[in-house]
Parts: sequence; structure tokens; C-alpha cells
Amino acid sequence: EYAAKEREELRQKREAKAGGNYYVPNEAKLAFVIRIRGINGVDPRTKKILQLLRLRQIHNGVFIKLNKATKNMLRLVEPYVTYGTPTLKSIRDLIYKRGHLKVNAQRKAINDNAIVEDVLGNQGII
Repeated sequence: EYAAKEREELRQKREAKAGGNYYVPNEAKLAFVIRIRGINGVDPRTKKILQLLRLRQIHNGVFIKLNKATKNMLRLVEPYVTYGTPTLKSIRDLIYKRGHLKVNAQRKAINDNAIVEDVLGNQGII
């Protein structure tokens, strides 16, 4: 599904170039935000925005759905965070490195999709 989407975007880019036009890709709908600065000297408004974004500690990261409100919030806390659109590879690496599941009241690291399919399959989700 992702490969087909990339091929379609590449096709549109080539069509636009052949027709003498410019191709403008869609805006991203998701961002990964990481807090890079501490709490010293942070004004209350910025502190509240960081709490709303669930970025209470330095080096915490969250996925955020991008809309007008979250873009404005990110603009206000820009000196304290860094953000960008994640790729499929970066999400996969992050989940396999840091992701965990609760299986039978035990915390298990996600090594491959088999564990996720097993747990969610039992609940009828997959």
C-alpha cells in the first residue's frame, strides 16, 4: 500500500514535469515531536503547551496529528522541541526498538509482527 502510494506520487511528479507544471505534494498529516530542552526559564504558557503535547521530560517523543491548532502550538514551543514527518522505516525502527505489549499481565518487547497479530487476533481486531 505504501509502495503504491509512492509510485503514484512519482507518476504525478513526472506528469507535471512533462506538462511544464510543478507538482506540489500533499501536506503531512502526522508529525513526530521530540523535546530537546529542559524546563529552566520556561514561561507558563509554553509549559502548558508542552504538557498538552505530552512532552513533560527532555528527550520524550510523541506522534501528533497535524491540524491548524497543533501547528500553532508547535510554532509557539519551537525553541524547546524538534519535529518532522516520520517515514515508514523510522516508525518501524522506533517500534521495534522501544515498543512493548502487555501479554498475560507481562510486558513483552515487540520483536516482530507475530506477537502483535497473536494478541490482537485473539481480540478480533486483526
